[in-house]
Amino acid sequence: MDGTGREAIVAEALGEGAAITASVRLPGGASRETWAIDAVDAAGAAHELILRLDSPGAAPGAGIGLAGEARLMRAAAASGVPVPAILAAGEAHILMTRVAGETIPRRILRDEAFAATRPRLAAQCGEILAAVHRMPLSSLPQPVASQAAAVPPAVPDDPLVTWRDLLDLTGQPHPVFELAFRRLAASRPAGGRTAVVHGDFRNGNLIVGPDGVRAVLDWELAHAGDPVEDLGWLCVKSWRFGSPLPVGGFGGYDELLGAYEKAGGHRVDPGELRWWETFGVLKWGIICVMQAMRHLNGGARSVELAAIGRRVCETEWDLLRLLS
Repeated sequence: MDGTGREAIVAEALGEGAAITASVRLPGGASRETWAIDAVDAAGAAHELILRLDSPGAAPGAGIGLAGEARLMRAAAASGVPVPAILAAGEAHILMTRVAGETIPRRILRDEAFAATRPRLAAQCGEILAAVHRMPLSSLPQPVASQAAAVPPAVPDDPLVTWRDLLDLTGQPHPVFELAFRRLAASRPAGGRTAVVHGDFRNGNLIVGPDGVRAVLDWELAHAGDPVEDLGWLCVKSWRFGSPLPVGGFGGYDELLGAYEKAGGHRVDPGELRWWETFGVLKWGIICVMQAMRHLNGGARSVELAAIGRRVCETEWDLLRLLS
């Protein structure tokens, strides 16, 4: 989208006479553009904004789409989840407020500026996830790729079946993954609850300031499922970024689960959390295989995708430790 299109979106949100004073495209994202925008309205008030756009010609993904994300983030805000405020949204764009803070995990985990904040983050994540899981299932939009199927969004897929099928599509042999599938199928917790699941709640998708978590980002993988999936994903070793602490690299299991229960989430058995953590490692390993195949098959030649492929062996090692 050119500057005129961005100006039109900003004017839609801030009113006639609004103007962009500065804009910078942020790095990352092959199918979407993200812009940091400074703007002023007709009264001269300054606004710091983020604009996300679908790239022209991008194929619809398996996620909920930008309009769906906007709807879900508004529902999240109404449930007490910290998110950027949505100012305008359409099928191919979201304009939101820019929340000050840090998203780079290694800075959050190591910089002195966050030293006093880190001990509080695991409990804050528990409280926020309890709020996410209180959101009404009716707030979930239909995934873009399956809208024509008219499948109610509150009917969750079986995650083991879904990810088994995806691994089979790669045609790649991974004995450790096969072992993990068998062990997980044989030890599946009873579960039974269905809630809104963020789908990618982890260190790296949180805006953190000296006061703690200020916003939860990247809702495109949200779906109906077992709420412990989010808790387990936060504990996957890859999202600890070298820290020995199991919850996002900044806290312990008891802090997360205690705060989650106290904030209104149901009581989670540590064994159930371990099952979902193990599933999360398996899922990330399969994603690494899929990303590597995109590069190796010529679909998207990328050093980054090739490097992600080298992480498959890390997830296999992590799975063997969890399964032992």
